[in-house]
Amino acid sequence: MADVFERWVEASFERWLGELTWSEIARALGALSNDYVRRRHRVEAGDILAGRGKRAAFALYYAPRHYVLLRALLRELDAGPHAAGTVVDLGCGLGVAGAAWAAHRGGQGTVVGADVNNWALGEARTAARALALDARFVHSPVERLRWPTTPAAIVAAFTVNELAASARSALRTELLARHTRGSAVLIVEPLAQRSVPWWPEWGKAFVAAGGRVVEFRLPAAEVLALTPKRVVDLGRSAHLDPSELGARALWLAAPPPSSSGTAG
Repeated sequence: MADVFERWVEASFERWLGELTWSEIARALGALSNDYVRRRHRVEAGDILAGRGKRAAFALYYAPRHYVLLRALLRELDAGPHAAGTVVDLGCGLGVAGAAWAAHRGGQGTVVGADVNNWALGEARTAARALALDARFVHSPVERLRWPTTPAAIVAAFTVNELAASARSALRTELLARHTRGSAVLIVEPLAQRSVPWWPEWGKAFVAAGGRVVEFRLPAAEVLALTPKRVVDLGRSAHLDPSELGARALWLAAPPPSSSGTAG
């Protein structure tokens, strides 16, 4: 799977560098990073990926890093290759969280991704083909998703923080109910507390359901070893530190089959 990942990243660089220069992408990456850190209103407004430069920066820097992060986090959580059913990737973006979980399971099973950004869905389809995944992607907000009728492996990576409060509350109720019916649930968000003020409340609910609250940082040497060189070089060109990689997570392992009820 590592070779497939590296080929996907290399193909992405070749495609985007056919449209933009390295310097243009690096400048856009610096601006995109600034949006995430200092201009959260742009993230909340949903226009953070407006423009080719920022789209290229996200595809070439954040998407591969999120893939590396999710693979490492799933290993840390001992998620196991046996997690139930389809991987459901909520607010999938470029589809890397679902792809990482599918790869963690040896490339087995189907990925279903949902997002409202048509450009992101197109990139997700391209990534899935490159990574040799059985995947389909639907244009749908999280609150209107048609859920699988059987237990699933559900991931929401850097998604819940972008939902309105009412949609976020409804999703938490839905996820906890899905877990009681056999699904595994993984929520991933940035380490910065200011971007997730709702985190303590969700953490209490997940712990009460038998889950875990995790702050995860991948060692710098491991980050650099797992990240394709061009991704590292792009980060440095944008004056970022590509050796830093971490997230906070909420984890509910799938309950034993004997303790889960009828799926639906």
